[in-house]
Amino acid sequence: MTGPIRKRREGGILEVTIDRPKANAIDLVTSRIMGEIFRDFRDDDSLRVAIITGAGEKFFCPGWDLKAAAAGDAVDGDYGVGGFGGMQELRDLNKPIIAAVNGICCGGGLEIALSTDMILAAEHASFALPEIRSGTVADAASIKLPKRIPYHIAMDMLLTGRWLDAQEAHRWGFVNEILPADKLLDRAWELARLLESGPPLVYAAIKEVVRAAEGETFQTTMNKITRRQFKSVDILYSSEDQLEGARAFAEKRDPVWKGR
Repeated sequence: MTGPIRKRREGGILEVTIDRPKANAIDLVTSRIMGEIFRDFRDDDSLRVAIITGAGEKFFCPGWDLKAAAAGDAVDGDYGVGGFGGMQELRDLNKPIIAAVNGICCGGGLEIALSTDMILAAEHASFALPEIRSGTVADAASIKLPKRIPYHIAMDMLLTGRWLDAQEAHRWGFVNEILPADKLLDRAWELARLLESGPPLVYAAIKEVVRAAEGETFQTTMNKITRRQFKSVDILYSSEDQLEGARAFAEKRDPVWKGR
């Protein structure tokens, strides 16, 4: 696929690569393309897991393309379905996504990584929210980051714009694993294949419940689960896969998940 975004598909796994030299920054057109890709990923039942990474060895993504902004792209322009980067505001995105961070990950690029479910980082990766230095707000990160890592560390990043290396990011818990650069995608695909073999209806229920729980009390969310008020939970509890899991356990065999 030509253009700013490359796709690779193998079985139920989709790899999405941001490829906009020199830095993989995202303009309005690229964001809209990403939105269409992740919308199609969401809606394609044969796809189970996605990986997002950046082309080259230096940049994952620095976020918003300031050169495009200077040429007329409005900061409040049409980012497309899913908002900036295509996934962070995409409704019902109930499939696992892995970020393979291969270099600089800052600003909106870090917000994209925070929208995924697992973050793998190359040893040389680095992370920051430098918006403060250009007089603007890292909007999505201001919402998400204090929920992912200790409040005072998140505020340090937001208020000062300081950089974290991969080791510190891992220490604070928003990076799952650190890998040699030449092993990063191999590990992302290994993890994706593990997830591909798992129960997609359970993944959907987990993601919907986790999202809801961010803004609700424990008991409110539990009540919705037991009353089957989450669409994904209702589908799961009435599914063939729910019975298959119990049968496979009783028969001491591996389950065969059908996603229905």
